[in-house]
This record gives sequence, C-alpha cells and structure tokens, in this order.
Amino acid sequence: MRTAVYINGRFLTQKVTGVQRYAREVLSALDEVVLASPPSFELEVLAPPGTVAPPLRALRFRSAGPFRGNVWEQLTLPVLARGGLLWSFTPTGPLVTARQVVTLHDAAVRAIPEAYTATFRVWYRLLFTVLVARVPHVLTVSNFSRDEIVRRFRCDSSKLHVMLEGWQHIRRVAADESVLARHGLRPGRYVLAVSSLTPNKNFKLIAEAVRSLGDVDFDVAIAGSLDDKIFGAGGAPAAAFVKYLGYVSDAELRALYENAGVFVYPSLYEGFGIPAIEAMASGCPVIASNSASLPEVCGDGARYVSPRDADGLARAIDELMHDEVERRRLAERGRDVARRYSWEAAARLNLAVMTHAVEQLLAGEAAARHDVRA
Repeated sequence: MRTAVYINGRFLTQKVTGVQRYAREVLSALDEVVLASPPSFELEVLAPPGTVAPPLRALRFRSAGPFRGNVWEQLTLPVLARGGLLWSFTPTGPLVTARQVVTLHDAAVRAIPEAYTATFRVWYRLLFTVLVARVPHVLTVSNFSRDEIVRRFRCDSSKLHVMLEGWQHIRRVAADESVLARHGLRPGRYVLAVSSLTPNKNFKLIAEAVRSLGDVDFDVAIAGSLDDKIFGAGGAPAAAFVKYLGYVSDAELRALYENAGVFVYPSLYEGFGIPAIEAMASGCPVIASNSASLPEVCGDGARYVSPRDADGLARAIDELMHDEVERRRLAERGRDVARRYSWEAAARLNLAVMTHAVEQLLAGEAAARHDVRA
C-alpha cells in the first residue's frame, strides 16, 4: 500500500479571506498538477461532515467523523489521518499530530496582538508555538514571514520553506460592473482598498491622507468585512467620502480593480498581500506600504510610502489620480510583476516539499525497522 498524504480540508467550511483563498487555489492547482504527473503517494482531502466536495479530478475527497470546526480538527482529523502525513495549507492542525506540515502565513498574532480578540490570541499563540516546534516542515509565503516566524516563534529556520501565491482566480470570472452603480462609484474616480477591516491594514491612513487634500473629486471605496469574533476593533475609518462595500464576489472585485483610479495598500503588517497582486494583474496602479512583505512581493510594480506618513500617501494619491500617463506606466510595471506569480507555481512548490517530506518519512520508517531487526 502506498504512503498517503492527507490534506486538512477544514478550510473548505470557512469564509474565503486571504488564508482560505490560498488554500483553495493551491488545492485546485495541485489537483491539475497531480492529474498530469501523479506522485508516488496517494493524496486525499479530509473534511468535516457535510462539507461540499470541491471539483477534483486526481485527488480523493472524504468528509467524515463527528464534530466540526476546531473540535473536528483537534479530535477527529488525527484519527482520519493516522498512518499518513497530514498536510495543511492553513496555519492550524491537531496538536497531537507530529507527522504533519502546516502553512504559517505570518506571525501577526505575536507581532500585532491588538488586532485580535483575547480568546483568538491565546489559542493561536499556543497552537502555533506547539506546531512549529513539533512538525518536520513549516511552509510560509514570503521571506519576510520566514524571518518573522524564526524570530517570534523561535522556529528552526532549516524546516521553513517559502511558497508563492497567485492571482489567476480573479481572471476566471467576468467582471460584474453592477457593483459600481450600486455604490455610486465612477470609473477612474475612486481610490480602492481591499482587505478585512483590521487595524494592521491601516485604512485609517487613507482617510487621513484624502482628508488632507481638501475637497477632492473622487471617493474612497473599501471592500472587505470585519469578523469581530477574530479581529479587534479599530480597523474602519469614518469619513463622508469613504464608501464601505462589504464582502464582494470575485466578479465584483475584478470590476472594482479594473475601474479604480488607484489601489492603495498601506498595511502595517503583511505576510504576503494577495490584493496587491490582484490589483497589479488587473492593470490597476498600486500604492503600497514600504514595510513588511510588500516591497518583496510587489517589487518595482508599486509606488511605496511609509505606512505612518499620511502626507506622503496624500501626495502619491493626488499625483496618480491626476496623472494618466504615470498611472499607465505604473500599471504596466505592475502587470510585469504579477507575471512572476501563479497558483500552479505555488502548487508545484508544495508538491516538491510534500515529496521530500514523504521520502523523509519512509526513510525514518525503514531505519526504525532496521533497528528493530538488529
């Protein structure tokens, strides 16, 4: 019987934000890669009972066991994955399982604890600390996050592997431009920000910057929702020119990117920053924070400002909103940067580490058998 790799499919039951986006897209791309070139081991997605199966052709899928949520992951999943290697595209996994690989996207729960509720903060600090110490490999999504995980969780750097992310999901759907009329947005005459409304996204800086410009002829549109079960308060700026769009579909998001005058991402802390790459791939010029992972991820495809400099952001927004030539130049550079990223490449990187981890597992089992015989 071949070795099995079991993929933790709990994310299939969760609302799609950055981490779940990564998990869903890498899973889908991995299915295509495995279909074309099957590895030497079996791959099966395990999910809580009642989970809707994703459209897979090469990977098996099974929803089983009692419970859901954290309880399913901690109590049921270890039993279902017994004997194989457990693989998580997300940062969580069962504390009792050593034969697993997790994907820790950042160290935000330690770096910016004020962004999370006390309950979330305590549980995830414990979870991450135990997992990074026990598991043989930890995946992450940028060199910045790798360094943060080493520093803040004292993780052995030799077990860390940097993956990629992608943007192709935003191109698979036709743009739904009805979102513009619904929110009173004029093509080219709004500044766009996209993400969960958490303090580290620093959207208040956008409002402060635009307010300092006086009577402007454009709006600020913020797409994203606040889950106050997870995130602390303080992420939503209040200003008459700010329009909150709430959670939007991919089709609506594509339309927002393609019609925005500029996309602004002034995050104080970011493990990767999928929205910035989505905007670049959509031809929207990007202004990004010069901190955390964003300079690494966006390269020369963005205009950078300090996430604490409202005046600097105001100048950048004002220039780009009134300079069509510069907007086009920056948008073209952004498209060039976006071409470096793809979900297929991310899946292949995952599969490479997966193959290495399985080989290590088999070698360890063979050595153990040899010791017993000796």
